[in-house]
Amino acid sequence: MALTVVFHADGARLELHYGSVPVPSSGEILLRTEFATLCRSDLLTFTGKRKEKDPTILGHEFTGRVVAVGGDAPISDQRGMLLSVGDRITAAIFAADPMSEMSLRGMPQKSGDLFKYGHERFSAGCGHHGGLSEYILLRRHTPVVILQESCLSDPLASILNCAVATVAASIRCAGAVSGRKVLVTGAGMLGLVACAMVHSEGADCVHAIDLSADRIQRAFEFGASRSWAAGEGWVDVVRAEWMTAHPYDLVLDFTGSPDVMAQGVDLLGVGGTAVWVGATYPQSAVPLFAEQIVRRLLTIRGIHNYNAADLLCAVDFMEACHEKYPFASLVEGAFPLAEAAAAFQYALNHHPYRAGIRCSNSAE
Repeated sequence: MALTVVFHADGARLELHYGSVPVPSSGEILLRTEFATLCRSDLLTFTGKRKEKDPTILGHEFTGRVVAVGGDAPISDQRGMLLSVGDRITAAIFAADPMSEMSLRGMPQKSGDLFKYGHERFSAGCGHHGGLSEYILLRRHTPVVILQESCLSDPLASILNCAVATVAASIRCAGAVSGRKVLVTGAGMLGLVACAMVHSEGADCVHAIDLSADRIQRAFEFGASRSWAAGEGWVDVVRAEWMTAHPYDLVLDFTGSPDVMAQGVDLLGVGGTAVWVGATYPQSAVPLFAEQIVRRLLTIRGIHNYNAADLLCAVDFMEACHEKYPFASLVEGAFPLAEAAAAFQYALNHHPYRAGIRCSNSAE
C-alpha cells in the first residue's frame, strides 16, 4: 500500500489516503518519492489565498528514484541518457506533448494538453500526481533529468524543479547577464537563487531588496553586494545611495507586489529589462507610465513556470554551484510524510525558505 496526503480545501484538511501502488503504462515512469519541499504556492493554496482543483495532492517540488518504466521503448532524460530503474531524478512540474503548438514555441507549460503535478484533481482514476505521496506516476512527455548520485542532497534536489528552474527561465528571458547591473526584488527562495545565478554568470553588480531585514542580510551570502529594506521610500534611498549615476540594466521581481514591480521598472536605465515572476495570484493593477516605457526603450517580460531546457539549466547550475552558495541552509526540517500537517504549520508559523518532508526512506 502507498500513502498519499490528499488536500481538501474545505477546512484546509489533509487526509492520509492509502491505496495500491500504480503500474506505469507505456511512456510513464513510476517514481518513489524521496523528498518534497513546500513551495509558497502550496502554502497559498493551503490557506485559501490561491484556488486549485479540489481535492488535490499538493507538493510539486520533489525528487525520487525510478521504480519502474512502462512499455518496451526506452525513455531518455534531457541529457540524452537512458533512464534505468534506480536512477535518482528530478522531473518537471508538467507533462506536455512536445509537438504541441505551444511546446514548439518554447512554452510547453502553456500547452493545451498540460498536466501539472501538485495541481490536478485527486480521484480514484487520477492519483499519485503530487509530491506529498510515496509514489508519483510521471505521465508521458514529462521532462526528467538524471541526477549525479552523490552531488546534491535530497533537499537541494527537491527545489530544482520549481524554484531553481523558474529562476533559470527568468534569466533566459532577461538575456545575457554578464556585465549587467541587476536588482532582485524579493529575497525569498527564488530571489536568493536569482542572486546566486546572476552572480555566477558575471553580473557587474547584484543588489537585493526585501521587507525582511533577515532576508536582505542573507542575500549577501548568495552574491549580493548591496541590499535595502523595502519599506516606505526605499526607491528614494536607492537613488540617493547608489542609482543616480548607475541605473539598473535588469530587475527581476519575485514579490508579486504591484507597487514594487512598478518601482522596479522606474529604476531601470535606458534599454533595461524587467522580468516579473512573483505575480501568480489575483492582485490590483500595476501603475506604469507608458511614455516612460517607450522613451526609455524598456522591455517587460513575464515568466510563469519554465520549459525543459530551463530544468536542465537548473540542474547544471546547482550541480556546479551548490557548494559556492549556502543553499543547504534554505530547507528546514524533514517531517515524515504522515506528519505533513505539522510541516505546513511549521512553514506558516516560522516562515522558513522551505519546509522539507521526507516521503520515503532513501535507504529502502
